[in-house]
Amino acid sequence: MDSIRRFLAHAVRLEAEAARRFDELADHLDTLGNAEVSALFRQFADFSRLHLKEAMARGGFRYISELPADGYDWPDGESPEAAAWWGVDALMDVPSALELALASERQGLAYYQSVADASADPRVVAMAQEFVEEEADHVRQLEAMQQRLSG
Repeated sequence: MDSIRRFLAHAVRLEAEAARRFDELADHLDTLGNAEVSALFRQFADFSRLHLKEAMARGGFRYISELPADGYDWPDGESPEAAAWWGVDALMDVPSALELALASERQGLAYYQSVADASADPRVVAMAQEFVEEEADHVRQLEAMQQRLSG
């Protein structure tokens, strides 16, 4: 991906979807009475909204055009943060919710890393690498929570 505008359109879509998904998970964890994991998911939703704002601000413009549905270069045809997300099931327990969130964040991390590795545009590489670092931190936090709750 060698266009900063194209990269930003992808980042905005991915982060908006991630925020919505984490809000859904947080709401579900509230119904399960798990305030700790719900709070973590709400924090991640806030991070995603912050990443969305950062992507727009870094681009120096306020509005990023949506690409047509076939204009996105997603692995497997879907945004990485949505690909494994079939919806929050009423029977989903805390370990399953954490696993779903972790899979989603790992896919986002892999996506941004693939963009950073493949782009010839230094601006795209630099911005994608910043998102890689942020997503890697999210993965670490989720893994730590998962391990703490299982041990």
